[in-house]
Amino acid sequence: MNDVARRIINGRTALDRTGVAAHTGAAYTTVNHWRRHRARFGFPRGFAHDGREWFWLDDIEAFHSAHLAAKRAELTKVDRRGDPEDFLGSGAAARVLGYSSYRNLPDTLLDNPDRVEELSDGRVRRLWYRRTVWAVADARTGRQSTGRTPGTTGARKPHPYADDPRLQVAITLLAEADAAGQDRRGLGVTLAGQLDITERTAQRLLAAAVASSG
Repeated sequence: MNDVARRIINGRTALDRTGVAAHTGAAYTTVNHWRRHRARFGFPRGFAHDGREWFWLDDIEAFHSAHLAAKRAELTKVDRRGDPEDFLGSGAAARVLGYSSYRNLPDTLLDNPDRVEELSDGRVRRLWYRRTVWAVADARTGRQSTGRTPGTTGARKPHPYADDPRLQVAITLLAEADAAGQDRRGLGVTLAGQLDITERTAQRLLAAAVASSG
């Protein structure tokens, strides 16, 4: 990291916004969003030095630890009972993940069944090993799955924005629009303005929000 992103000031390590992004692994726009909505996220206050805004490293680390803990607390509780080699249908997989409906299943499951059965009416039934469902759940937090067996392939993130803090902003915006009976068209422009991102990225976040919330 260069001297602009990190600096020792009065014996303490400080980061500018670029340094905060690099240290936390968040996008620069996310850091701006945290800062802009400080009261909501508990983001630490900065201080001016040599014409720039800085944040103490220990304050950023405390904030980020609390932020990640809050995100994990929002996740559904996973049912860890059962044989990892059992096959599960969509309804059972949803219950393992703590979802109320199979419609909430992430694309990483729906697009990658371990087994497909063709029913008499021509429809197909997708099945997954219980360990596969556990692996998808663990991918949300980076936890090592206890149900996976050696040689199995790790599950991908449910979608490209699964660990992006901006996703929750998109989910909240969708929920508020739906609650108000507002047309979803135009939300991309609103989200882009809130997060200071391109409208194309905003549309992708909204699509991910729809997928994750079912």
